[in-house]
Amino acid sequence: MMRNYKYLLALLGTAVFWGSSFPAIKYLMNVISEYSYTWVRGLFSIIFLTPYIIWFATRKDIGSRCIKGGLLAGIFYSLGLWLQAWGTRYTTASNSAFITGLNVLFVHIFTAILYKRYSKELLVSLVTSVLGLYLLTMPTGLIHSPLSRLGDFLVLLGAVMWALQVLTVDKYAECDPFIFIYFMFLPTLIYATPDILNNNVHCIFMNWEAVILLIYLALVCNIGAFSLQVYGQKRIKPEVTAIIFLLEPVFASIFAYFTLGETMTPQQILGAGLILLSMYTASKHMYK
Repeated sequence: MMRNYKYLLALLGTAVFWGSSFPAIKYLMNVISEYSYTWVRGLFSIIFLTPYIIWFATRKDIGSRCIKGGLLAGIFYSLGLWLQAWGTRYTTASNSAFITGLNVLFVHIFTAILYKRYSKELLVSLVTSVLGLYLLTMPTGLIHSPLSRLGDFLVLLGAVMWALQVLTVDKYAECDPFIFIYFMFLPTLIYATPDILNNNVHCIFMNWEAVILLIYLALVCNIGAFSLQVYGQKRIKPEVTAIIFLLEPVFASIFAYFTLGETMTPQQILGAGLILLSMYTASKHMYK
């Protein structure tokens, strides 16, 4: 059992890396479009992974299964990233964070339907985690304007895509993590189309602050985080993985405190505690 903790630590590392991305994304959304953000982040990831892919291909067969799984996960990942960024333009940041976190609900629903398994402990952990997420993000509630409703709906669609990405990784978790995520990032290049048509590609790379942040996101929050996700999901069930990933806003708040001077309210601290409690409740059903 002790050796299984390395898979849990890998998923916690994913949540830490993703949490560190929020200050960078907050800046980038003010200087580039959601299309540019999606494909340039993916492009840098592909560039950095290419030497490993070449090295691996000279020694082993990559295998069609890992290519298929990576591309499928990439479709869900790129759609989730794009829909989240697009929807956040029209709704509040707190609403976006809460709705994105609801991917845990969809993961639980999908696994219960597809795998014919569920338990009272998982239901309690789901309710506890969603309540904790609500307290942590403190969404402002429904804003009665067409654009805000559109934004909430787009982010909700993104949450469904994130849930499908988690389930796809679960299905293909036996793959080499770096091989899998290389093909997962390829579909993001489709989002370069608007910038190419508008002859806007060169403008993106002229903003050095944006480029540096995108490189960080590619190395740490893409390659680092997603390779840990694939590794961790080799042994940890997707419904528990989704609960672990709710720690992302907890770590985001910690990074925001050190980088942006933001502080957590007592309600948010309580929310973080409830998410930790939900992890403990689900721990009985953690490993495959």
